[in-house]
Amino acid sequence: MMEKTFTPAEVEARINDAWTAAEAFKAGRPDRAEAAPYTIVIPPPNVTGSLHMGHALNNTLQDVLCRFERMRGRDVLWQPGTDHAGIATQMVVERQLMERQEPGRRDMGREAFLKRVWAWKEQSGGTIVGQLKRLGASCDWSRERFTMDEGLSRAVLKVFVTLYRDGLIYKDKRLVNWDPKLGTAISDLEVQQVEVKSSLWYFDYPLADDPSIKITVATTRPETMLGDTAVAVHPDDERYKDLVGREVLLPLAGRRIPIVADSYSDPEKGTGAVKITPAHDFNDFEVGKRHGLRMINILDAEAKMLLAGNEEFLAHLEGGADLDEVLGLHGIDRFEARKRIVAMMEARGLVHKIEPHTHMVPHGDRSGVVIEPWLTDQWYVDVKPLAERALKAVRDERTVFVPKNWEKVYFDWLENIQPWCISRQLWWGHQIPAWYGPDGKVFVAETEDEALADALAWYTEQEVIEPSEGIAIAEDPDRRATFLTRDEDVLDTWFSSALWPFSTLGWPDETAILKRHYPTNVLVTGFDIIFFWVARMMMMGLYFRDEVPFSTVYIHALVRDEKGAKMSKSKGNVIDPLELIDQYGADALRFTLAAMAAQGRDIKLATSRVEGYRNFATKLWNAARFCEVNGCARVAGFDPAASREMLSRWIVGEASRAVTETTAAIEAYRFNEAAGAVYRFVWNVFCDWHLELAKPVLTGPDGPAKDEIRAVTAWTLDVILKLLHPFMPFVTEELWRLTGETGPAREGLLALAPWPQLEGLGDVEAELEIGWLVDLVTEIRSVRAEMNVPPGAQMPLVLVAPSADTRERAVRHMDTLKRLARLSEVGFADAAPKGSVQIMVRGEAAALPLAGVIDIEAESARLAKEESRVAGEISRLDAKLNNPSFVERAPEEVVEEQREKREEYVALLAKVREALARVKSAA
Repeated sequence: MMEKTFTPAEVEARINDAWTAAEAFKAGRPDRAEAAPYTIVIPPPNVTGSLHMGHALNNTLQDVLCRFERMRGRDVLWQPGTDHAGIATQMVVERQLMERQEPGRRDMGREAFLKRVWAWKEQSGGTIVGQLKRLGASCDWSRERFTMDEGLSRAVLKVFVTLYRDGLIYKDKRLVNWDPKLGTAISDLEVQQVEVKSSLWYFDYPLADDPSIKITVATTRPETMLGDTAVAVHPDDERYKDLVGREVLLPLAGRRIPIVADSYSDPEKGTGAVKITPAHDFNDFEVGKRHGLRMINILDAEAKMLLAGNEEFLAHLEGGADLDEVLGLHGIDRFEARKRIVAMMEARGLVHKIEPHTHMVPHGDRSGVVIEPWLTDQWYVDVKPLAERALKAVRDERTVFVPKNWEKVYFDWLENIQPWCISRQLWWGHQIPAWYGPDGKVFVAETEDEALADALAWYTEQEVIEPSEGIAIAEDPDRRATFLTRDEDVLDTWFSSALWPFSTLGWPDETAILKRHYPTNVLVTGFDIIFFWVARMMMMGLYFRDEVPFSTVYIHALVRDEKGAKMSKSKGNVIDPLELIDQYGADALRFTLAAMAAQGRDIKLATSRVEGYRNFATKLWNAARFCEVNGCARVAGFDPAASREMLSRWIVGEASRAVTETTAAIEAYRFNEAAGAVYRFVWNVFCDWHLELAKPVLTGPDGPAKDEIRAVTAWTLDVILKLLHPFMPFVTEELWRLTGETGPAREGLLALAPWPQLEGLGDVEAELEIGWLVDLVTEIRSVRAEMNVPPGAQMPLVLVAPSADTRERAVRHMDTLKRLARLSEVGFADAAPKGSVQIMVRGEAAALPLAGVIDIEAESARLAKEESRVAGEISRLDAKLNNPSFVERAPEEVVEEQREKREEYVALLAKVREALARVKSAA
């Protein structure tokens, strides 16, 4: 006997264990040897990570696809793994050392620190894997990979060396996003723009040959003026045409710098003249390249002023009191320097004016400090040649984006791609395989031995060392260590992630699983990493495998809070998926996310929705208990096509339709439509109608009709469990086990059961009969609700001039109609009685006489009042939404909430007016 309620917490771990024991999710199962492969690589979560709502959505959708294709007989590989997450992991361990008051990483040294990181990874790094299992992720966990495991590390070295030898990796001095707190370059993805209230300073720069003439520049960063190497004006700006080509004398430093004409300068902004600091601003860097300007770095790695001993800064400057005062800024923080430089300019009468100014300032997402555009030597990939193939692959539809509009984002980035900075000044990560000889010459190789061999060959050939000395160096570990020095930097985390679709399958070895599962089928990911990950996987996959890494990229939207606001710790609106799993079960959370995953639309997640789908799981459980109590057990050899009872034929046809709709929706990545199709079939069709219509038979006398209804009900429940399994794996797997305790033995787990194929089981006659009954009762119930008919009140139904078929149906189902629609009688007439509300069902009229059941006049007045109220709400919202000031200033989620409210009121108004028209017709 089934338990009265389904308790997820008592079941989920046991079912996970059963899946594991049966190796249900293992790729290459013997029974799938001849099956077509289906492959998804998981976007590897950070090893430091904990499951958040974005992970829950992303992995739920992947799991729906994998479970669906596994049930369709494919050899599914859902490749799991985690990312070493360079900065994040290093920060976690450094924070731990600080909290325990242990020596910092620089005091420990690189080797000892890395041992600590690996120890932390082994102890705490697998948290998110356990959390994904709690969600029900059906990955092949036996194949779990890590971006720094031995095999993937080998792939990284191979790729770096190959790209270097092919001339696509090089070292260059360029501007990077520099995090002065973490002491490393960071990617654009790790930079967040923060609105800051500051000032706009207007400085006067005197002309070198006529100090009485000054050009005024506006800046938000006075501290960088000491690195200025030009002033730019727009070529068409008449105010400055005569000044182009002349020089100004940079205040405080005394450097002569040119006035250049460049379209970067906007005549409408500030004074139309801008200071150009190529070493401390990305736009200025490009201006500097166009005009051959000097690039003077005046900040050190900690964003302190770097002036004393700075040859670039001091070049061509004459000594004096001003320069002495400036050199006094050496070593102080950039923001303190800002205050002092403004004071120095004010003391010289060169501050034209200061205005309050609010603008966006880049901050490190982990350090929280202002990011510095900083000129430094870094390793780069020349990605332009790689991007051309990646662009062509999508244009040729070898890879397709769903929704298709995301292709534009992909194209825009790749068409304007810049060199990719791949080096990071960290210790945790893949150390760059580059070694420097005594004179700084670089040798790139997969191993130190190879690099040493290359270096010794080079220096011997150049006659820097004798062959005998080369042999001595090679054989002496101490001399080797001083002869070659390895680059200390590590690679950007995205470098190893870019290889994920093939490195996880064994590359650079040509493994059997690589040949079988590459290219993969679909990538499911968020829009925010189209540049950082998707495009780079495309480039690397095409370059090293000569094939796209996946044929489809499904881009899902964001999960926001119920008001549409982005979740953030600072707002206090973060919803923890693990708390929801604890409270409502994994199935409820999964179904919520899938049901709301409409293409291109963000998910507004309310806890009430998860609770609602928990109730859906309860509804299914109760339906299964009803079946058990009423003896609806599976029958060996049951053939749904041979059903004779009208109700049996109808539910079989409805099941066929539900399978068709659900299958088509999943194939088209319309997860919300698939979930909606299953939900309607389970709740509306099966529970509300089939079981309700079956009750009289199930509680009636034994006989062939009862036997068939029991068998078809059990068969339909099996179809439901299969359809619902990709979305709600735990409750369905448990019900599969329980319902398998009677009737023929199950062949195995539901996770490995075949997806239903019910083509050709639609029954037109049964649909006309039972469908008519369902539609008629639904319409009557709707009118009762609209007209405020008391629940206990019975009312007559008159079928107006019915066809012969309809009359016969009504007679056959008279008792059912009366029971389900709460009717006192069912009659027939040529015309609708006076004082009745008319409804249309499948092209034929029916009437519900309301006289004596409700006060028609009072109901008319109530509906008229409601119509006026709702119309007033729409007018109020229109006034707000048509106000440009509100739309521009209010938060995006507030505006969207008002729009949604208006849509709800418009729909309500249509219903009220329909009801009002019915009441008026009855009057």
